[in-house]
Amino acid sequence: MIRDKSNYLKILLSVFFIVCVILPLIQVLANIDAASWQELLQQPKFSESIRNSLTASTLSTLVSVSLALLLSFCLARSNIRLKNMFKIVLTLPMLIPSISHGWGLKMLLGNNGILTKWLGLTEGIYGLTGIVMGSVMYSFPIAFLMLSDVLSYEDASPYEAASVLGINKFRQFTGITLPYLSKSLISVVFSVFTMVVTDYGVPTAIGGTYTTLPVSLLKEFELNSQSGKLSIYGAILLLPAVAAFVIDLLKKEQSRSGFVNKAIKPRKGVVRDLLCYAVCIVMCVVVLFPIVAFAMLSVMQNYPYDLSFTTDHIIKTIDQGGDVFLINSLIVSALVSVIGTAIAYLCAYCTARTTGLFSRALHLMSITSMAIPGLVLGLSYTIFFSGSALYGTLAILVFVNTIHFFASPYLMIYNSFNIINKSLEDVGATLNISRPRILRDVLIPQTRGTLVEMLSYFFVNSMMTISAVSFLANIDTRQIALMINTFEANSLMGCAAFVSLIILVVNLIVKTTFYILKKALKKNKPVKTAA
Repeated sequence: MIRDKSNYLKILLSVFFIVCVILPLIQVLANIDAASWQELLQQPKFSESIRNSLTASTLSTLVSVSLALLLSFCLARSNIRLKNMFKIVLTLPMLIPSISHGWGLKMLLGNNGILTKWLGLTEGIYGLTGIVMGSVMYSFPIAFLMLSDVLSYEDASPYEAASVLGINKFRQFTGITLPYLSKSLISVVFSVFTMVVTDYGVPTAIGGTYTTLPVSLLKEFELNSQSGKLSIYGAILLLPAVAAFVIDLLKKEQSRSGFVNKAIKPRKGVVRDLLCYAVCIVMCVVVLFPIVAFAMLSVMQNYPYDLSFTTDHIIKTIDQGGDVFLINSLIVSALVSVIGTAIAYLCAYCTARTTGLFSRALHLMSITSMAIPGLVLGLSYTIFFSGSALYGTLAILVFVNTIHFFASPYLMIYNSFNIINKSLEDVGATLNISRPRILRDVLIPQTRGTLVEMLSYFFVNSMMTISAVSFLANIDTRQIALMINTFEANSLMGCAAFVSLIILVVNLIVKTTFYILKKALKKNKPVKTAA
């Protein structure tokens, strides 16, 4: 007999994760066979794509994390103004698909690129160079946000003590800052590497003949290859994500909680601030140039031969179902936003506000999606749900996007629940107040700001994702982001640019709306009950 009624909810959530995460992955791994391995190993392109992926991902990770660390320090350790504006611009690449960055770079530095002609270059940046540049554009904002958040919580006390003892700035950096950032840097490095190694958007747009594993996987899928070969590709792409997941778990087990005694307030430094301004402005220009260049394609007649203004690309996009696919995207994103937030909220409540082995097991299942790249998740759904009533419907797109983006919103609310006084439920039980009532009257009002962030995160990412849904959508359920692939295959760059512009505008509107809502909620913040 189940004594605690919350266990019913835990069982229901566990079934959800087993069906939507564990079983599809098991199906993928179960399809691997020796014959498929032998066939792939005999193909020179297979080992070449592995080497290419490792090379491009390693270089992209080094550049991306280095830039993120530099920009994070510029904003956290200087007195420059317009920090919020810089932060917004630097994170704009998060609002459009990765393939759009590749196309933006192609317009600037391709064979007929604007900068290629202006600088008198003989050839474009196709291949490894282009993939690294595009991957840095795509992954840099994530690394930047993660490191900025960590630096904002650093305590000033050790630095003040070091200054009193006469320890110079370089020794302070190596002895205080780097040890403080070490565990976070490991997580950032693995997160960025996983993002880049599983991305096919940038290599598709500007990779040329430099083929990576995700591109090879898509080619195998388009050739209706046997599921055994597809599963092998999926298993290989899963390895770096699993490694990152395990290291993240170990890091959390070793971490110790603490309190910030004093926030760091940068001292006056004119030269330092001028250098920080220069770094931020240059990086903002680098971020904006490909986005602006790509957006300009949507109103150019035929780049680079005819640069006159036109609305043909807009009309062609609508004629090919752009309006219908946009509605599909809005419906799926809205459903993922509401359903994903509800499931993540209830799941975090069970794992953070109740104890026991069941709660710990549910927590582990909840963060498992961190270790599954979108491409692998979409492939697993294709193999597992093929032939079912769910396959080929909008519902399966909702489920795959919910799982794909589940871990981050879940951890947001999980951390918020851990801050709030753990004795609330015990006091409620003494006063005969039910858990649902405590949830409704106390916990939801206390965490409504986090709820808004969760809704925004699910919506924006579902709006622009390609990898997780590329295997699952059909002509009736296609999302607008998938049109970019179609237009790219037919060299309709103007139409692809217009689709990216639509996604960017929609996501900017949504982010702005949720920002205003969150600001309004802060003005009416309820009385804190945290310990």
